Amino acid sequence: MKTLTTNRTVTVLMTALMLSGAMTACKSKKKQAEVPTPPSGETEVKVLCSGPEFFTDDKAFRANNLGESMDQATAKKKAMANARADLASAINTQIKGVIDNYVNSRELNNKEEVAERFEGLTREVLDQKLSGTKTICEKMMKVEATGNYKCYVAIELSAQDLLAAYNERLSKDERLRIDYDYEKFKETFDKEMEKLQNK
Repeated sequence: MKTLTTNRTVTVLMTALMLSGAMTACKSKKKQAEVPTPPSGETEVKVLCSGPEFFTDDKAFRANNLGESMDQATAKKKAMANARADLASAINTQIKGVIDNYVNSRELNNKEEVAERFEGLTREVLDQKLSGTKTICEKMMKVEATGNYKCYVAIELSAQDLLAAYNERLSKDERLRIDYDYEKFKETFDKEMEKLQNK
């Protein structure tokens, strides 16, 4: 009787082990199947200073780009100008969302005029802050076929630094100061930045 119980226990254990092994094998096959193969005649290109660690998140706005020239310094200038243009565009889009949500959540007399005033100040703040961007990646390459230099860069701008500069500028504007509530604006700004983190 004891041998029969022991045999059953061993059989159950062996079956459980085999099933868990089979499930693990299925999972690893599933993961391999999820990676798509490139279409025929196409090869994946790895771009320097690019990838998830260079995406905008709730702490900083980030952008990356490249520049090419026969001159090394010019290649870098082009890369920085392109990256700053991308960064400015991303910030403008984000701040527009913040302004729309902020203005719509407030009881303001002329919402359209207030929104336009906010957006005008955004351009001024951006022009001032873009010069303070931080380079987080820079790679200089020489293109053998042409002899040109190609510079890859990634830059970032602290979200809190931008918010502080924006607050300083808004606080000095006589027409907006009456309706401006920093805490409410900051709360709206932080919510919009969190959305970027969750994307």
